[in-house]
Amino acid sequence: MYDTKQFRKGLKIELEGVPYNIVDYQLVSPGKGGSFVRTKLKNMLNGSVLEKTFKTGDKVDKPDLEQHEFQYLFKEGEHFVFMNQSTYDQVPLDDAIVGTSKDFLQENLAVQILFYNGSPVGLELPTFVELKITSTEPGFKGDTATNAQKAAVVETGATVMVPLHLKEGEIIKIDTRDSKYVEKINR
Repeated sequence: MYDTKQFRKGLKIELEGVPYNIVDYQLVSPGKGGSFVRTKLKNMLNGSVLEKTFKTGDKVDKPDLEQHEFQYLFKEGEHFVFMNQSTYDQVPLDDAIVGTSKDFLQENLAVQILFYNGSPVGLELPTFVELKITSTEPGFKGDTATNAQKAAVVETGATVMVPLHLKEGEIIKIDTRDSKYVEKINR
């Protein structure tokens, strides 16, 4: 069981038999009465968002979640196919479970898949991925004085904002949590 003092972004809890991910939380201490925790919860089964208020000291259940390492293999129709690294079993996940993670999936990428009561409910990418820029506008000489950025399409099809000096064919490091450019990779 979790106490409301343990709440943080990303914590997975269970309410009424349904697993939720804490998207946001705020401790509120009014002048009168007891303090409470206001949360925004994302349903891990259907993706709906719920706002719920808990009294300080309330307890919630831990969900029956398991996390396993898988390797992304390929996309087949509407499904993304992953292989368990230890058992070599293949698991197809639909677009609803993969969500925006598909923007950074490349073959052989190791990911974590969350299972709730034996069924896949979520996908966690590595924090950083390295991808090649496939198309972007050329930069202009002298454009390096400011932090101006331009759009660049990477090999997975995702669009990322990058500094003006980067060119097609260069490899960049991207933070998958917020889809932001981190640095250029020199090889």
